[in-house]
Order: sequence, then structure tokens, then C-alpha cells
Amino acid sequence: MSDKIRVAAAGIVIGLSAVLLVSFGNPQNMGFCIACFIRDSVGAMKFHSAPIVQYFRPEIVGIVLGSFAISVVFGDFRPRAGSSPVLRFIIGFAVMTGALVFLGCPLRMVLRLAGGDLNAVTALLGFVAGIGVGCIFLSNGFSLGRAKEESHAEGSAFPAVMIFLFILFLAVPSLFAFSESGPGSMHAPVWIALAAGLAVGIASERTRLCMAGGVRDIFLIRDYTLLIGFAAIFVSTLIGNLVTGRFSLGLADQPVSHSMHLWNFLGMFVVGLGSVMLGGCPLRQLILAGEGNGDSVMAVLGMAAGAAVAHNFSLASSAGTGPGINGKIAVVIAIVMLLAIAAIKTARREG
Repeated sequence: MSDKIRVAAAGIVIGLSAVLLVSFGNPQNMGFCIACFIRDSVGAMKFHSAPIVQYFRPEIVGIVLGSFAISVVFGDFRPRAGSSPVLRFIIGFAVMTGALVFLGCPLRMVLRLAGGDLNAVTALLGFVAGIGVGCIFLSNGFSLGRAKEESHAEGSAFPAVMIFLFILFLAVPSLFAFSESGPGSMHAPVWIALAAGLAVGIASERTRLCMAGGVRDIFLIRDYTLLIGFAAIFVSTLIGNLVTGRFSLGLADQPVSHSMHLWNFLGMFVVGLGSVMLGGCPLRQLILAGEGNGDSVMAVLGMAAGAAVAHNFSLASSAGTGPGINGKIAVVIAIVMLLAIAAIKTARREG
């Protein structure tokens, strides 16, 4: 089976899983959103107190465990770490800030487009622009350094933590916060969500599927393979939305969305640039974390911290109204910070 067919098949798995999850209770156009799921899970563990976005999402557990299991089976589990972990934490923090100003990760951006949400068009343009700028730095030698091999115990720690949290969620739910309204109150049954996460984790690990990587490869090596997965997610979700009557074309009254187009653009510019610097989008970071990559774990932890700060300090956008002044300032700071890190790490590489 060719790489293009495998990537297309993985995209279809993700798209249909997203449609399935919405049918079973997840918010519309949010069948899969890594940023939203991390945000909700962080809220469920009471790291932020926004009452409408608190629910421990089993999909995140499934993605990590699916990646972990299949990487062990096929020999891709190679624990490694040590490539600028603090900078990766900071970049992950910035990526989450941008995502929550847009109200979604690159995966949800595609799902929103497939649901008819035209507000995601400017976000897509910003995402591509951010990746383009990131590719300029890559072409000039940008690097966060080389990781070194770690023990299997080190590489297995993050999947083990995911298992522990999931068992705790099932056994002692009183320890977690649960939204009574809003997106956090809308979710598929636990075992369906976990199964969908496992399927997406396995499919993504075997194909190296990455939203940012697909655009990056076009810019740098004129390779469209990963972009096929991007297209397959869009088409399969679009068909699913048309069949289930959930397609609604327009700008207004879209679920968990806003029409402040400049900030949609800039929010996803941050996500695109940060994803290139990290070596993958938020979904890819979870997959790599499952494969034993400690640096990706640091990026994911940075995203989790970013989600907590975004809601504790009013950086995240509100559905319908968009970001407030705090969120706008945070996006500008994130852009400046990412460009500074990229410039410094490029200059040192050249030196």
C-alpha cells in the first residue's frame, strides 16, 4: 500500500471518528480538537476554573495509548529527550494561546471548515502564513538541538500517567470538575471516546499524519503526501456533516466560533509558526509523546499550562465575541517571542 493511500485512509478514520463523536455527544465541529480536549482536561483537574470547559477527555488518553501501543508493536518506540525542553515548553504554551484565541487547533480548523464555518478560512490563511515563516527559519538552519536516547522507563512515563489519570477519572470522579453547561458538558460516552482516540492514535502514528507537516513539506520539498490526509479529513467530515444535517455554511451562529478575522488569522499564525518550530502540530506532539519522545511531552505540558493560564487570565476567546484585550496582547507577545526564539536558534546554528 502506497504512503498516499495510507495517509488518505488515516484521514478518513479521523474524519469519520469526529463525525461519530459529535453524533454521540461531543460539541458540533469539535469531534476532535487537541487544544479543546487539553483545555477541558486541565479544567477537569481544576487547574483553571472556567465552568463551561471542564471535562476529562478520554480521547486524549486514547490517542497517547494508541500511539504507544502501536509504536511498541512496530518498533517505533524509541525514548529520547534533551532537545531544548524548556524552550519546547514555552513554544507549546504559545501554541495553546494562539489556538484558544482562534478557538481550536489545526485539526478543529479543518473540522470547522467541513462544517461550513467560514470563520476558519482566515485562520487557515494565518496557519499557512505561520508555517511559511517557520520554513524560512528552517531553511536557514533553525534547530532546537538533537535529542539523546533515554530509558524505556523514561519513555513509558507519560503513557503510564495517562492510564493512571483515566483510572482515577473512572474510580474517583468526585476528584474532577464537570461542566454543567457549555462545551465541557457535551461529550460522547467514555468508552466510545476512548475507542475513537485509540483509532486516531494508531492511524496517526503509522502515517506520521500532521497538519503543520503537510503544509511544511509542500514549502520545503514539494511533497503533498501529508496534505492528502488533511484533504481526506475535510472530505470525510464534510460528507458526514451533510448526511447528518450538521453542515451550515456561513460566518454567523457557528458553534464555538467568532468572526474577529484578524485575531483568527494571528491566533493560527502563532499555531503554525510554533508547530514548525516544535516539529509537529498538537496532534503530532501527542503522537510523539506516546512514542516516548520526552521533548514532545514537554510541549504537551506547555500546552496544558497555556490552557490553564489562558482561562485564569482571560486570554481565551469567547464564542461569538472573540478575544478581549488580554488575549490580543498575549497573541502579539507570543508572535514576538516565537520570532525571537527562532532567530536566536537560527543564528547560533549558523555560528
